[in-house]
Amino acid sequence: MAKNEGQIVIKKYANRRLYNTGTSTYVTLDDLAEMVKKGEEFTVQDAKSGEDITHSVLTQIIFEQESKTGNTLLPISFLRQLIGFYGDQMQMVVPSFLEHSMRSFTEQQVQMREQINRAFGETPLVKNLQLPIQIVEEQVRRNTEMFQQAMQMFSPFMKPPAKESRKAEAKDIDELKEQLRAMQSKLDSL
Repeated sequence: MAKNEGQIVIKKYANRRLYNTGTSTYVTLDDLAEMVKKGEEFTVQDAKSGEDITHSVLTQIIFEQESKTGNTLLPISFLRQLIGFYGDQMQMVVPSFLEHSMRSFTEQQVQMREQINRAFGETPLVKNLQLPIQIVEEQVRRNTEMFQQAMQMFSPFMKPPAKESRKAEAKDIDELKEQLRAMQSKLDSL
């Protein structure tokens, strides 16, 4: 495969087609999403200018995944908070914080999967879905606390989250709980 310092190079042409120089084939955004899920590293370059446009293509993949499945990973309150950081003095801190949080979450996924597997192997299915709900709730709570602590460290006079923000966070958690309950009922029907 043609690679650029260990990475596959995808060329994006003016007609919006994507060309994988490693396999000499045209690919779609869905193909790129699968490559990401498999852990394959790639960069996307504008075919004419050579400019690295990986960020915008990955953002486009997220947008399509969010609209295609109906199951969103990015709650509205999170998107609002993220937009609020653009142009703010904290804008420079947010990317590294989010990267660190996602890395931590990814590392903890292994532990979560092991706990879920142990739970599903030991007791009936109906009781076991409570454990994944608790694990997700705990992770969301820890990440939120860590984010707030980091923000206060950089801005010691920052106000605590507004009541509306806490309500929005609670609503997001309630939505996650409802989604897990729906999964539980689907599994029960199987």
